[in-house]
Amino acid sequence: MRAIWKGAYALALAALAAGTATAAKPTASAWDAQRRLDRGVNIIGYDPLWKDFKNGRFKTYHFYKIRQAGFSSVRIVLQSFDHMDAHDRLPQKWLDTLDWAVNGATHAGLNVIVDEHDFNKCSDDAAACHDKLVAFWKQVGHHLRKQGNNVLFELLNEPHGVLDAEHWNGLLAELIPIVRRDNPTRNLVIGPTQWNSLHQLDTLKLPEQDRHIVVTFHYYDPMRFTHQGASWVPEYAHVSGVTCCTKEERAKIDSDFDEVAAWSKAHDRPILLGEFGAREGGDMASRVAWTSTVARSAERHGFAWAYWQFDGDFILYDMKKQDWVHPILKALIPNRD
Repeated sequence: MRAIWKGAYALALAALAAGTATAAKPTASAWDAQRRLDRGVNIIGYDPLWKDFKNGRFKTYHFYKIRQAGFSSVRIVLQSFDHMDAHDRLPQKWLDTLDWAVNGATHAGLNVIVDEHDFNKCSDDAAACHDKLVAFWKQVGHHLRKQGNNVLFELLNEPHGVLDAEHWNGLLAELIPIVRRDNPTRNLVIGPTQWNSLHQLDTLKLPEQDRHIVVTFHYYDPMRFTHQGASWVPEYAHVSGVTCCTKEERAKIDSDFDEVAAWSKAHDRPILLGEFGAREGGDMASRVAWTSTVARSAERHGFAWAYWQFDGDFILYDMKKQDWVHPILKALIPNRD
């Protein structure tokens, strides 16, 4: 097995050395792109590699492990604002790391969502967010313009706070044309306000003629279960012992997804469940039950999905053991070999 991974790693390095991929012009429909996304996982948002590549936890061979496990896509979580200079320019070193991530994933056979994830900074200061998001997509949209149709751009994760529906729609009206200058038919991922809430889908204003958009929502209900013990959510920081899932709780998940599916049909927009997960505060049996319930319901409703997240909180892969958290993996992909 070690020889196999060494061989895959060598092939990946050779491919990456060739530079940015020059795949076919991205012309796939949003529906085709969504179907190819299928089952995915969020990766490297909080990995030290963005500050110092040699200290990264995530290695090239992890892309191959993800693909071998049965996943079809990765959502690359980018927190770019802290890396920009005083003129909102991204350093070449950061762009090189982005190239490594995108090319590493695509060469492993994975589809990619490039996700700008500075949602808290954006939701605290709309003016600063505007300038940095515009700068980001001018640079990254141009930099990745030659990537194939297996690479999608997500304009911003979980707008909320000052980015209410009015302000978010206004920002989208400016960002989409910026991206379209270099990527006229690339598929974009866009979600509504209030942390990509399904209940805000009706507030989302998208250009009717632009059919290269996959609409995303995130799902963590019931939060008292999925976020019990989460230090960053004060109301649940000291909660423990909450279990899942009763018949009623499963029915609620299906009912919520019925609402999303109805919106999708009415607007002819494909759906990505871009984040879902139950963190380590819950017991494993309940976490498995909830994860499986959400994933299977998403699939029955025709949604692609991406689990939050590969390592860190809501852990799917144990970096210390270099092994999957097998109960969670099995809940996500029950039919793997």
